Amino acid sequence: MQDNYLAKWLNNELTEKELAEFKTSSEYNSYQQIIDAANTLEAPEFNSEEVFSGLKNRQLLTETKVVQLQPFKKFMRVAAAAFILLFAGYYYVNTLGEKVATEYAQKQEITLPDNSEVILNADSEITYSKKNWSSERKINLNGEAYFKVAKGKKFSVETDAGKVSVLGTQFHVENRENIFEVYCYEGLVSVSYEGKETKLPAGSSFVVIDGNIISYTLETASFPSWIKDESSFKSMPFKFVLAEFERQHNIEVATENVNLTKLFTGSFSNTNLDLALKSISIPSGIKFKLEDKKVLFYAEKAE
Repeated sequence: MQDNYLAKWLNNELTEKELAEFKTSSEYNSYQQIIDAANTLEAPEFNSEEVFSGLKNRQLLTETKVVQLQPFKKFMRVAAAAFILLFAGYYYVNTLGEKVATEYAQKQEITLPDNSEVILNADSEITYSKKNWSSERKINLNGEAYFKVAKGKKFSVETDAGKVSVLGTQFHVENRENIFEVYCYEGLVSVSYEGKETKLPAGSSFVVIDGNIISYTLETASFPSWIKDESSFKSMPFKFVLAEFERQHNIEVATENVNLTKLFTGSFSNTNLDLALKSISIPSGIKFKLEDKKVLFYAEKAE
């Protein structure tokens, strides 16, 4: 990259050819991220009347003729822009959080700075501050994850539905549309939902489905079944079962004459599509048609 490209870019003086060359450089993305971060900064309040009045009074006192030096003015413009870049870069780096996300039909294991472990289920995302982790162990979750927390200060998982807090334990949280689940596998978990706190000892759970709070007693499992590539359900409305099937197999689901509110208890494979389809359709008394990446679940008549 030419040395003066940055200055010319800041002054909008690059030709189309130079701009195209600049955008292919390794430095361009970094500079653009810093500019984007700078655009989010809020400027202090500015009283234009006071400033104008001050300038006017100063002009009356001095009456000094000023000769404009164009090269110096241009230099100051570049210097000011460079200062903004440096300041924005510092702000950007110090507020940047870590983000890990999974796609459909994918799960991922993450080791946090304190050696706590997180396993993300399909179509899920977590964000956290690596820089501030030693002072605040906090994760924001959208989707579903299993946590194995190292002992230490309070560890919290925040979602738009509720907050989960622990010191050191193993638990599972799911936060998706119209469903919020917390399962405690070891230790003690505190769940805050709509201003009310609920303590969950090992073997218990807190579940909210379509706004209704439901409590389940866990089996003797020590982790959620999806970690071993199987999705399990207990008295779960059928629409959530199909939504999870869609995520695990990255396949489009449609229904016809199927009661989506009917409760489903069972499981399906997250890796074997044919077995999963049969595990869902046979217990539910429905049929299916599979075409490429689409599946239709249907009943001969409304259930």
